[in-house]
Amino acid sequence: MRFFPSVLFILVITCVELNPAFTQSSAATFRLPESGLTVKDRVVLLAIDDHLLRDRVNLGLTLNTPTVRQEPVLVPERNDPNAPDSMASHFYGTVLYDQGKYRMWYYSVSLRAEPADLKQGPICYAESTDGIDWVKPSLGQVEINGSTDNNAIAVPDEVTQCAAVIIDEDDPDPNRRYKMVYTTLTHTWVFRPSTSPDGIHWRVAEDFPTDTFLEMGSLFKFGGRFIAHGQGSGEDDNGHPEGRQGYASTSTDFEKWDRKYLNTFRLPEPEDVKKRGLVGDYPQVHLGIGATSFGSVAVGLYGIWHNPSEAERRKKGWYGAGLITCDLGLVVSNDGVTFREPVEGNVFFTGEDSPVTPGSNPDDPTILCQANGILNVGDETRIYHGRWRNATVTGEDYYAEVALATLPRDRWGRLQLEKGASEGTVWSAPIIIPDEGCQISLNAEGVEAITVELSDEGGQPLSDYSGENRGTLIETDGIVHSVSWKDETISGIGGKTVRVKISITSNNTKLYAIYLESSN
Repeated sequence: MRFFPSVLFILVITCVELNPAFTQSSAATFRLPESGLTVKDRVVLLAIDDHLLRDRVNLGLTLNTPTVRQEPVLVPERNDPNAPDSMASHFYGTVLYDQGKYRMWYYSVSLRAEPADLKQGPICYAESTDGIDWVKPSLGQVEINGSTDNNAIAVPDEVTQCAAVIIDEDDPDPNRRYKMVYTTLTHTWVFRPSTSPDGIHWRVAEDFPTDTFLEMGSLFKFGGRFIAHGQGSGEDDNGHPEGRQGYASTSTDFEKWDRKYLNTFRLPEPEDVKKRGLVGDYPQVHLGIGATSFGSVAVGLYGIWHNPSEAERRKKGWYGAGLITCDLGLVVSNDGVTFREPVEGNVFFTGEDSPVTPGSNPDDPTILCQANGILNVGDETRIYHGRWRNATVTGEDYYAEVALATLPRDRWGRLQLEKGASEGTVWSAPIIIPDEGCQISLNAEGVEAITVELSDEGGQPLSDYSGENRGTLIETDGIVHSVSWKDETISGIGGKTVRVKISITSNNTKLYAIYLESSN
């Protein structure tokens, strides 16, 4: 590839991993024995997570379709030749909701001297009060055509791509609260860590963790590890070439990283090895995984890259300008490294669902790009993503913008009675409850036909929380509904290992998530 950025019920138990370097006596923790995770305050079980929410009987999973905003939320400054993003605003980047505002880091493309001479980078910054209308503040850090009046962020590398940023509340050093990995070009594309007290002024690591190609997709923290995801290419065990596949590097301290990348998510390679490789005409994993951690589960998207046929490529050159497309598929993980599809072969949304602003050729296809763009704000899940115009003619038609798709909060998919069934059940994995107990709520519709029971680790019902003492739902005007128990409290399960059993008796009921929250 060329290297210009390249109904259901969710059971949610939300907890955040406990970092030994950051302990607070007030923090209640859940433990997930099968995953080996310790999660603070809240655990989320999603309907799409068949590891923590499993043993389904008569319940089927259906993925929900996000609503795509057709208008972009951020576009390049095409009328300003001095802007760092005078050609393209690529969302190989990040959106966070931080201190009451939305903050975005993305990478820019501008022209050098000639129309086909494109400059990748620098990293740019924008902010917004609503996540729709963005301001590009003047940061005064990078000189472009004699002026520093722009929104570019200074790093030592002139050529950059992805800017994956997280907020690390566990780090006791306030100068390391923000962490970023960005991609730069040495002899190949590699990533470089950096830290910041404010997300604007960055201290960049002196060296690169590895010298092996990785085109970045995302950075997040899961189970006490920092995990940088991206796209790589290599060989199989027999030395045969492979196409784009998902890889990751991990670190426990943000300084020492795996030098050998880990496999994360893969699509099948053709049996005929002659058809394999970066230009092979078969679905490939573009940019690896763009994911976000929700404590007990990570949810992400991967790029489904579609190359042109060999005959088409001969007409257009090896890359396939005007021919390549890329859609997005949904994946989940319970270790932050190895991802799986909740529905095999799903296409969560396509370039036709979220088309890029057209150029001189309205038939130029869209390449969708995922990154650090998934976040929950209020009752909404936002999915920021990039739309890259795969222009038939490069130069002036080169273009990329940032777009937005949304779901009701955590409603990635739904568990619902299968056709012909009158009752269905689903169980959680074992969960060790904090000593002070917890509260349980459900993200669901049709809650009058839902009951909740608790059992021990082996599935034996706990008499105080099952049968005639089972929990029922208190319907609210929102999307989350609390579970009501006969004795009004479930503090008696504090410190115990339990499983949650959900029963559904109506075709109109949809389960999206279950939340277990500490009683602190």
